Amino acid sequence: MPLKMCSATHDINGCPFLIGTSGFSYQEWIDSGFYPKKTKSAHMLELYSRSFSLVELNYTWYQMVRAEAMERMLTRVGDDFYCTAKLTRTMTHDIADNWPAQAELYSRGIAPLMSSGRLLAVLIQFPPSFRRTTGNRQYLARLFDRLQKLPLAVEFRHRSWARERVYSGLRDRGVTMVTVDAPALPDLFPALDIITNPSLFYLRLHGRNGRDWYCGTMQKQFNYCYSEQELRGWVERIQNNPAMGSRCRRGIIVFNNHVAGQAVNNGRTMACLLEQQAGPMAGTEKE
Repeated sequence: MPLKMCSATHDINGCPFLIGTSGFSYQEWIDSGFYPKKTKSAHMLELYSRSFSLVELNYTWYQMVRAEAMERMLTRVGDDFYCTAKLTRTMTHDIADNWPAQAELYSRGIAPLMSSGRLLAVLIQFPPSFRRTTGNRQYLARLFDRLQKLPLAVEFRHRSWARERVYSGLRDRGVTMVTVDAPALPDLFPALDIITNPSLFYLRLHGRNGRDWYCGTMQKQFNYCYSEQELRGWVERIQNNPAMGSRCRRGIIVFNNHVAGQAVNNGRTMACLLEQQAGPMAGTEKE
């Protein structure tokens, strides 16, 4: 069974950091050895929570979140386990005509995580095709308004959003702009050290497989294993930028390179690197 390799929470510049992966229910993680052989999907979250204290719920992008499912999930993890959750694709990728009703359904479905204090962010992840146009800016503002009672984080994939006016607008609304690690391709949103919400620093590591990034197959796009040197580079970057720590109440690091269990291995390595640099701490927020 998976074991905690390092402490779950780490202090960097006075900020408690949590580490996890995007999703947890992958059959290939049995083959990679993270889950024991013949592990059933229903038991994966409990096993996952023995190694990580944070998960980014990925299935909520594919289907609408339901309150009953969230309530069941909470019974399978400890009180020190936290989540972020992707917004459903009908509001980010395949935007439905009835998206306001979808936003209301999502808010009701995610309510158990909110009321329990376990929801750190709702991730609004847009595709590269979502460029900074007048229509998209207006839609984003309306979406923020509909979801304003939730802790929001937005991830842009297109470089056109990398503007100071965007950052200042997110600051005004208290929305976290996700820091991304992805291939250095011309039109992709760059990895920026900009904090728009002092409550949360949110780093997502997708891998740097530029050759297959636009191939249309996740098994190729996210097939990348970070070297220890690459991960150490992020540790140093966080340590050297007080905006990522001393000005934030919490930091989270999520690995999305799920193929063949690489996210799990990189997450464990990152946890140990943070522990070596800063030492473990109790899982509490700053007052």
